Amino acid sequence: MNAHRQGRGRTGPNLVGIAARLLLPGVALALSGCGIGVLDPVGPVGGAQRTILFDSVGIMLCVVVPVILGTAGIAWWFRASNRRATYRPDFVYSGRIETMIWGIPFLVVLFLGGIAWIGAHELDPAKPLASPAKPLEVEVVSLDWKWLFIYPEAGIASVNRLVLPVGRPVHFRLTSASVFNAFFVPRLGSMIYTMNGMTTQLNLQADRVGRYPGQSSHFSGDGFAGMRFDADAVPPAAFDGWVAHARSAGPLLDRSAYLALARPSSAVAPYAYRAVVPKLFDAIVMHTIDAPPSPAVATARR
Repeated sequence: MNAHRQGRGRTGPNLVGIAARLLLPGVALALSGCGIGVLDPVGPVGGAQRTILFDSVGIMLCVVVPVILGTAGIAWWFRASNRRATYRPDFVYSGRIETMIWGIPFLVVLFLGGIAWIGAHELDPAKPLASPAKPLEVEVVSLDWKWLFIYPEAGIASVNRLVLPVGRPVHFRLTSASVFNAFFVPRLGSMIYTMNGMTTQLNLQADRVGRYPGQSSHFSGDGFAGMRFDADAVPPAAFDGWVAHARSAGPLLDRSAYLALARPSSAVAPYAYRAVVPKLFDAIVMHTIDAPPSPAVATARR
C-alpha cells in the first residue's frame, strides 16, 4: 500500500508544473511584444498615450483588487467551519456599505472621465506639437494595398517607406484614394483614419533613431495583411542625404505614374520618386485624378 502511494506520488501529474509550462510562454510572448508596441513609445505623443493607459489601469485596479480580495475574504470568513462568523438572515441594508459600493465606482468614473477629457484635448491629432523646429510636411495617401508618402517641400515621394528626421515635428495630411483605411505607427502613437475625398491631420514626432513598423489598422480588402511600411527615424543630416539621393534617382510621379501605382497590388517593395507633379495630393482629394476602382468597388458596381 505504501509503495503504491509512493509510486503515484512520483508519476502523478504535477499541476503546478503544468500550469507554469502553459502560462510562461504566454507571459514571455506578452512581454516580448511590449518592446515593439505602444508600451515602448519613441515620441511625445506615444509617451503621453502610454501615461494615460497606465493611469487608467491604475485607477481601475483601485476597484478590481479590493473586490477580488474582499470576495476571497468574505468567502473565507463566512465558511461553515468558522464559529466566530455572525449569521444574520434578516440583514437588508447598511448605509456604510451602500456608500462604499456606489461611492468608489463614482470616483473611478470621475477620474477616468477627467483623464479622457484632458487627454482628448491635449492629444488632439490636429494640434501642433510644441517645438521650436518647423514641422515637416508629409502628405499620406492610402492605396490598394500600399502607402504613398509625398514630401511637398522637397518635391519627392516614397512608397511603403516613411523617412522622418529625429527631433522634428511632422505634420501629416492624410487621405484615401480608395476605401476607408487607418494609418498607425504604434511606437509613435495616434492611429488615424484615412477617407476617400476627405483630409485628416496628424502631428507626430520621433525622438529616437530607429526603424519602427507602420501598418494599416483597418481591414481594407484582400491585400490588407501586407499593407505595411517602415517608419525610419534618422538624424537630420541623414534625412537631408536621403532627400538628395531620392532626387537623383527614381521615376517621376506624374499623372500616368500615379494611375499605374494606384492599381491594386500588395507587398510592394519600398522605392522613391525623384519628383512629384505639384498639388498631386489635392488632386487626389478633389477627385480631379481618380485611382482605378478597387476590386471590391468594381464588383459592387456590376
